[in-house]
Amino acid sequence: MLSRISKLAPSEWDPRLQAAIDPDSRSPLEQGLTRFFAHCPEQALGLMKFAGALKVGRALPERLVELVRLRIAFFNQCRSCMAIRYRDALDDGLDEALVCSLERPQEAENLSDAEKAAIRFGELMATDHLAIGDAHYAELRRHFSEAEIVELGMTCAFFVGFGRLAATWHMVEELPEAFQHAETIAPWGQASIEVR
Repeated sequence: MLSRISKLAPSEWDPRLQAAIDPDSRSPLEQGLTRFFAHCPEQALGLMKFAGALKVGRALPERLVELVRLRIAFFNQCRSCMAIRYRDALDDGLDEALVCSLERPQEAENLSDAEKAAIRFGELMATDHLAIGDAHYAELRRHFSEAEIVELGMTCAFFVGFGRLAATWHMVEELPEAFQHAETIAPWGQASIEVR
C-alpha cells in the first residue's frame, strides 16, 4: 500500500525548503514528512523552525527523549516513527535492549526513575491525557526542573500530534518489511533504521 498523501520530490519543493533540509545529503526516509509538508511550504518552514528549536535548545537527555518518542510511537502506531533510531540518542546510550524495555517500561531494570517518569507522562499524553494530574507532575518534579517539564510536554505534544498524522498517511514504502504489513507493530524486537 502506498502513502495516502502524495509525496513531493525535493526538486518540486519550494527553494526555501530545499535550502533548509539539503535534500541531496539525506536519504528519502530522512526527508520524511517534509516530502508531504512540502505541499504547504509556509507551514512546513514554521514547523521545521519549531522542531529545530526543540532539538537545538534541548535540555533533556537524547536517550530519554528517544525512549519517550518510541513509546508514544507505539501508541500512535506510527510505523515510520517506530522504525527510526536517531544517531544522537544512540550516541547517548540508546540500544535495542533499552528499546525492548519499552514493552513494559515501569518494570524495566535498565531504565532510570527519571526515564520511567518521562515515559509514563508520554504514555498518558498519547492515551489518556486527562488522567495526568498533580501526582504525575509531583513525580516529574522529583527528576526534572520546571523548564525541563515544559520541554517534555512540548516534545510529547509534537510526537503525539505529528505521529498520529504520519500514521494516518501510512508512510511505509521505505521501511523494513516488518513495519509495512503487520496489523499492530511495536518498536521492540524489529529491525530499525539509523538516521542522523
